Amino acid sequence: MSEQKKFVPFVSAETNMAEFTFRAVLIGLIMSVVLGAANAYLGLKAGMTIAATYPAAVIGMALLKVFKGSILEENIARTVGSIGESVAAGAIFTLPAFFIAGVWPEFYTPGHYLTSSLILISGGILGIMFVALLRRVMVEDADLPFPESVAAAEIHKAGRSGGGGSKFLFGAMIGGALIKTLGEFKFFAASWEKVVIFTKQTITGTIFSGQGGLLLSSPGISPAYMGVGYIIGPKLGALNFSGGIIAWGLLTPIIYYFIGPYLDMNAWASFLMTKDASLTLQAATTKVSDPAYQMAQIWRFIVRPIAIGGMLMGAGFTLFKMRKSLGAGIARAVGDVKKAAGGTGAVYNRTERDISFMWIVAGIIGVAISTFLITFFIFNTSFIVAFAAATILIILAFFFGAVSGYLVGIMGSSNNPISGLTLTALVVTALILVALGVTGEEGVASVLGVAAIVCVSAAVAGEMLQDLKAGHLLGGTPWKMQIGDIIGVVLAGCVMFGVLIILNQGDIAQGVKEGYEGGFGSKNLSAPQASLMAMLSKGIVGGQMAWPLIIVGMLMGLAFILMQVKSPMLVSVGMYLPLETTFAIFLGGLVKGAVEMFNKRKKHNEGQCARVENTGVLLASGFIAGEALMGLVFALFYFLNIPTPVIFEDPSFLISIAVLTIIALVLIYVPIKNAGRPDEPAPPVANF
Repeated sequence: MSEQKKFVPFVSAETNMAEFTFRAVLIGLIMSVVLGAANAYLGLKAGMTIAATYPAAVIGMALLKVFKGSILEENIARTVGSIGESVAAGAIFTLPAFFIAGVWPEFYTPGHYLTSSLILISGGILGIMFVALLRRVMVEDADLPFPESVAAAEIHKAGRSGGGGSKFLFGAMIGGALIKTLGEFKFFAASWEKVVIFTKQTITGTIFSGQGGLLLSSPGISPAYMGVGYIIGPKLGALNFSGGIIAWGLLTPIIYYFIGPYLDMNAWASFLMTKDASLTLQAATTKVSDPAYQMAQIWRFIVRPIAIGGMLMGAGFTLFKMRKSLGAGIARAVGDVKKAAGGTGAVYNRTERDISFMWIVAGIIGVAISTFLITFFIFNTSFIVAFAAATILIILAFFFGAVSGYLVGIMGSSNNPISGLTLTALVVTALILVALGVTGEEGVASVLGVAAIVCVSAAVAGEMLQDLKAGHLLGGTPWKMQIGDIIGVVLAGCVMFGVLIILNQGDIAQGVKEGYEGGFGSKNLSAPQASLMAMLSKGIVGGQMAWPLIIVGMLMGLAFILMQVKSPMLVSVGMYLPLETTFAIFLGGLVKGAVEMFNKRKKHNEGQCARVENTGVLLASGFIAGEALMGLVFALFYFLNIPTPVIFEDPSFLISIAVLTIIALVLIYVPIKNAGRPDEPAPPVANF
């Protein structure tokens, strides 16, 4: 058999080209913060994030084209710009759990900011160090196709010949921001809901009686949610919405039917007054007597824990389905370290040079020391527990980082099961620390801290390997990309807690104004993954888990698996989210289905379908980013008690329907219009 032909990148190793420039890094850092903040907003509200590689590539190309930047500068800008999304994912999956679990009664204090920043930066650096250790053997592995990396590299190459799509991305961002602004100014109603109450009935021949009711809701008027639905498509959007129907069309009404007549309004009013000291007894009694409020509380305190049990089963099933990939990733990780460590010093080629092995080891040891100090001094655990936490962290982060990279190599970062890996890390850490005798809030905090660092590490490792593979194809310098990502992780780690503060405190302030209990875990900031982490850590360490409801949810998740539901996790997340959220995501999925139908009707070939897909994804991503960034601005206004204009005191929902129609038409008409000619070459497809 002949020797395999040596790989030659797009820019050869001998080419002297501008790469790690100030402008490329600066553009990347700005994108890292902006795309990270947008994903934090989206993840807390909808429980999902979008991969930032493609938007970062398009934005970086558009900005650097103005300065006549090189393709390697674009590679650096994309690499640094996309890492903020991974830091944001780690942040929203775990940090709100400290607040939801009651470990941090107030989310913001200077100490909490320092702790959170250390967690995010430590996790990010750890992920980069492990990736630097494993990069060469993984990016050169012929068995790992890295689909999203190949697409990103091809997008950069296409941009050299005048391709791109920045006008769609930026145009949709403006549109998303405008719609969010008009909604906050009450130009249209954000949603519509109506309670339908049935007469009290007694089941003949039994002792059961109750008063039936149903809470009807419209889709939320949200370009971001529709963008999410467009990206995930009609099938996954329908699965997510089915969870909302189960929660609001089955479980909440049937529970309300039986317990509604027996609710103790006085006790409920007293409980409500402990949450809001400004309420009088009469006002509290009036509020809790509202059927809409009663059903919302049933959903929050009974249905949501059931959904969390379903999420737990769904995460376990996801990991079980990937058991061969996970096993292969773990098995090769140990061997890869030996190969990587043994060959580091002998590499002189620019395109093969990583951060030196000595700095990698120093970085890993530094993170271990940081974890020990956080656990020992900040969380007030014993020396043994702090040492065990640091040791567990390094072992779990290494294996999960390797597994994350391996899965990204097979399926892309969009399908990387970070929440499942984090959940596994949390349970393993909790069981070990409980065996060592931890209890109380310090035990819960230690478990969440280790899980948070592992989560950020795995997320960053997957995203970093994806970008390194794209850089490998383009001819980028690995150590420069790794240094750029370290800078990006540090900046995102310092900024991301501020984004969470604005969202949390802004929602609390808005809740006081509009009469609901705001903050993480509320209707507007559901934070499903963080709520799951909080419940598990409290349940295992403190024995406060609502086990009957969790077990019911797990059995429900098992039933979904036996019914061969494609994604039991997505159905359970749909149960956890407000109905208006899942409804809007489902509507976006239907719009994507309409686009696919038009593709077939117009008999578009592969190239035209790819152009339609790319344009649609750019528009959807722009809608998400535009609404998210403007949402952060308004959250800051609420936080600072800055009044906003009100156009209509009682806005019409007919205008809301018109807004939804406009969003849908844009997502259908613009991509179809830009399908191009049948004889044009097929572009790379943006894979989310």
